Amino acid sequence: MISIPHKTKQFLVLLIKVLIVGGAFYFIYNQLANNDQLDWQKFIALFQKNQSITGISFILLLSVLNRYFEILKWQNLAQHIRKISVSESTKQVLAALTAGLFTPNGVGEYAGKALFFNKSETKKVVFLNLICNGIQMVLTVIFGIFGLLYFNTLYEVITPKMVLILFGILIAVFLLLFSIKKITIKGFSIEKLIHKINEIPKSIHRKNILLGTCRYLVFSHQYYFLFLAFDVHLPYLILISTIASVYFLASSLPTFQFLDFAVKGGVAIYFFGILGVNEWIVVFISTLMWFLNVVIPVVIGSYYVLNFKPSPQTSPDDREL
Repeated sequence: MISIPHKTKQFLVLLIKVLIVGGAFYFIYNQLANNDQLDWQKFIALFQKNQSITGISFILLLSVLNRYFEILKWQNLAQHIRKISVSESTKQVLAALTAGLFTPNGVGEYAGKALFFNKSETKKVVFLNLICNGIQMVLTVIFGIFGLLYFNTLYEVITPKMVLILFGILIAVFLLLFSIKKITIKGFSIEKLIHKINEIPKSIHRKNILLGTCRYLVFSHQYYFLFLAFDVHLPYLILISTIASVYFLASSLPTFQFLDFAVKGGVAIYFFGILGVNEWIVVFISTLMWFLNVVIPVVIGSYYVLNFKPSPQTSPDDREL
């Protein structure tokens, strides 16, 4: 194995940190500065008309709660390896979010969290992060399906026949997965995955589901209250079911974190367009959700990336990094 001098290692680590943070800020600036759909004059006019310290504080509080529940989720799951404080969990979650900003579906987030643990625990960290993100996806699917069905009963985006076909496909997929769960591919199988999931105490799973549900309710209602702030007054069930449908369909598409608002915005324009909501309002709200729940945490996470130091549990060779 080629030995890299200590000074060279330090330089390479610093370079990687700067590239991650620099890349994150470049993508954020590029999306905000070069988006032709954002009419800042309309936004400023509406903001001046409806500005409220209480309202702004409430929306910001929801952003804090959204990320806080994610931090508690990770703290809860990480205890399966070793107990970490809320402060340590905050550092790991925000630094990993920054690292995953411009990777497909936030894949870099997995590597980001693994760096805070011993190399021998990397597989466990990746698996626990999969559980952490997986429950959020499951909840998004469950709420999204109900939201889509309710929306469809009112506006019939797809025909009842197509709904039955989609449910038939879904059931067939589950039956197929169940029937092949013992088949092993390169040492992995669904049965082994289920066994690994069952190794985690049920109390951790229950808390993970509860925190995931709280997080879903927070960010979906943040979306809802932003529509109210932009003078969009639709019945609660219609608005919240549309939001659930948008998150469900947008989350099903492979994307990058820095393009998240563009993907959700595109899906949202279609659904809210059916409700007669102005396109620029939908774009702005999608952008604000992205700014509040991704950009601000990434800015904070950049500090943790730049000040990153290997876990004290790593080997002596690793600590040189």
